Amino acid sequence: MKTAILKLRQFCAYQERSHQETKYKCLELGLRGEEVDEAIAELIADNFLNEERFAKAYAGGKFRIKQWGRKKILVELKQKQVSAYCIKKGMEEIDEDDYIAVLHKLAEKKYQSLKGETALKRKYKTMQHLLQKGFEQELINGALEQIAKNEA
Repeated sequence: MKTAILKLRQFCAYQERSHQETKYKCLELGLRGEEVDEAIAELIADNFLNEERFAKAYAGGKFRIKQWGRKKILVELKQKQVSAYCIKKGMEEIDEDDYIAVLHKLAEKKYQSLKGETALKRKYKTMQHLLQKGFEQELINGALEQIAKNEA
């Protein structure tokens, strides 16, 4: 149990982890049942594991580095079984102005990359790309209208 705790501390110190990831790691290290709960409780008590901190780091990182939209980040956090409160806190890490700016930049870049296509096809493919990245339909429509205005 002691060596497992040391390994778990290193695992959590390396980068922020969700409770679910840490549980899987416990199982990998051979901990079972109550031992898993004890190990996780100890990691939380020693501040190696903090779900709110994880949600903030995850949401902020995925937005800044991978330029994911809110919907995709939300789905990923839910898959990692992060609590609704922590998800809400994590989503607050995304600045609204930065979010809109990134969306417009991505829309412009994708739209320009489709020069040979018809206007309708360019718009459709750009929309699909942004939806896949997890951006909201209404915001995408706004960005595409802006591009259309600039083209005219």
